[in-house]
Amino acid sequence: MSLVAAPPRRVLADVFTRSGSRGRTFAVDAALVVTGAALVAVLAQVEIPLQPVPITGQTLGVILVGAALGPWRGAAALTTYLLAGLAGLPVFAGFTGTIAAVMKPSFGFVIGFIFAAFVAGWFARKAWDRKPVLAFVGFAAASVVPFVFGVPYMAFILNVVLGGEFTFVQILEFGVFPFIVGGVVKAAVAAALIPAAWALVRKVDARSKD
Repeated sequence: MSLVAAPPRRVLADVFTRSGSRGRTFAVDAALVVTGAALVAVLAQVEIPLQPVPITGQTLGVILVGAALGPWRGAAALTTYLLAGLAGLPVFAGFTGTIAAVMKPSFGFVIGFIFAAFVAGWFARKAWDRKPVLAFVGFAAASVVPFVFGVPYMAFILNVVLGGEFTFVQILEFGVFPFIVGGVVKAAVAAALIPAAWALVRKVDARSKD
């Protein structure tokens, strides 16, 4: 089947799972999920240290993985990433990984990554990842999702668990404002990479037909 005429709801990972037995497809899906988790782990080590939440390359990885794998595989990859870190593997920022991470103010963002990957994958299923402008809008929306989980979690850890007295504005200064520009940049990078990857796939597919 030609990718040029492929249904618009495909995602990049479907290129690798479009044929084969059910067992082979499951194995490929599992490999894609693990690879996605590994990519996020690598990008998590790209870090600008800030307190209480550092700026890392995780969000870029989350968007790329979600868009490339689709909503469910993307969410599975980020769930794998979270569980690997809690199990002690050094996949979180700063090559850390421990069950104690649940006590960090930034852990809520890691939880939010699962849902952000799903949202990025959902937009990809809608074929928004084919054009840079639509991809940017979808990926920017996905980039907001971790804050929905991360900000309340950070406020809980800082004010309830640790006994702080931080105001709502201070929480935003810690967990939102420093990341706005970086989030826009990462969404733009993903919006350039994913459509470019689709263009490459179409080009390769066209050559294979010649």
